[in-house]
Amino acid sequence: MLLGVARDDEPDDARYIAGKRARLRIFEDEGGLMNLSVQDVGGKMLVVSQFTLLGDIRRGNRPGFGNAAEPVMAEKLYLKVVEELRATGIEVATGEFGAMMDVELLNDGPVTIFLDSRPE
Repeated sequence: MLLGVARDDEPDDARYIAGKRARLRIFEDEGGLMNLSVQDVGGKMLVVSQFTLLGDIRRGNRPGFGNAAEPVMAEKLYLKVVEELRATGIEVATGEFGAMMDVELLNDGPVTIFLDSRPE
């Protein structure tokens, strides 16, 4: 899970995102349908803070990150998401907040989902 924290995010948003992600049915059942959650399949999660998800490229050619939370608040809410996921029984590994990391991703399937705590 790549997690971007916005300037106006709050602890309730962290709880919502963690709960939604824990229950999200994105794994195939025996019939090939996406009907199973990470909990259903006994999966584990890696949660990596990724402020660049908040990059705004609507103006010009250089992304602006004014919508990203300040680091102290972002780390607090990042850790809240991790805590809430662990409370569901999911084993969660984390990246190192604020660090430059090499993260290898195997995207097994055609699905990438963007979750927002304030759906339109």
